[in-house]
Parts: sequence; C-alpha cells; structure tokens
Amino acid sequence: MRKLIAPALAAFVAGAVPLTGLPDLPRHIVRPASADQAQSGFDGEKLFATSCGWCHSSGGRVAGKGPKLAGTDKSDEFIVNRIKHGKPPVMPAFAKAFNDEQIKAIVAYIHSLKDEQG
Repeated sequence: MRKLIAPALAAFVAGAVPLTGLPDLPRHIVRPASADQAQSGFDGEKLFATSCGWCHSSGGRVAGKGPKLAGTDKSDEFIVNRIKHGKPPVMPAFAKAFNDEQIKAIVAYIHSLKDEQG
C-alpha cells in the first residue's frame, strides 16, 4: 500500500496531479485584500480571527459568547474604545495586544461584514 501512495503523493506535490472535486472555499474565507489592508499593511480579518473570533462567532457574522458584529451601526470611535478597553467582565481589553494601525484594520474588517439576515 505504501508503495502505491508515495508515487501519487510525489506527483501531487510536483503539480502533475491537479486538485479536482474539492469544494470552493466560501467567499468570506478567501477575499482580496481591502484598501485599508493595503494602506496599513495589516490584515484585519486575520487579526480578528486570532483574537476576537473566539467569542464573535463565524468571523463576527453570528452571535457567540460575544455579539454579532455584522451590520453593526456602532461608530469607529465606539469600536476602537471597546477593543482597547474591553467591557468588564465579559470582554478583555486589547490595548496592549494591538497598536492603533492594527485596531484600525480590525475596525475596517468589522465594517466590511455584511448583515446577511437584514
């Protein structure tokens, strides 16, 4: 069995065997870089996923431990303040974790989320 798998794996790695039959990734997972990301150099979606996504489910699109953020009407100032200072005892402060440019990228990502239910 091992002798059969090795040549197939080698052909795949070399690019001789195309990936077929795999589903396309959802649009919210594969997106082109936003203008804000290009300006700041930070990917707000990745920053969000690694720190905020634990509580704001599905990339902020649905409520989890934290509220749904898609379609929010909160101002940039409100969101920046909430990220920096948190909301004790339910949301930690991230002022020491993110610099201003990173927070700006996260805010841009949050505002890019579309409310799919409304």
